[in-house]
Amino acid sequence: MPKRILEGVVVSDKMDKTIVVKVERRIQHPIYKKFIRRSKKYHAHDEANVFKGKVGEIVRIRECRPLSKTKSWEVLVEAAKA
Repeated sequence: MPKRILEGVVVSDKMDKTIVVKVERRIQHPIYKKFIRRSKKYHAHDEANVFKGKVGEIVRIRECRPLSKTKSWEVLVEAAKA
């Protein structure tokens, strides 16, 4: 099964080897038929702190095995703007 890849905005990079990425998606309201935004935050692993970006940059993350209680995503290096 292929691993999921999501794109989102960096919310926090204060942790060691971890960044927090906010991913937004658009869904249609079942009754009113209006498109609304839903967001979720993911903790992404950043081995050796390769990601040198700042808060507010757009990055891509990929699903991986669970690395901790909250981390099961990793930063794609080619998407990180160094």
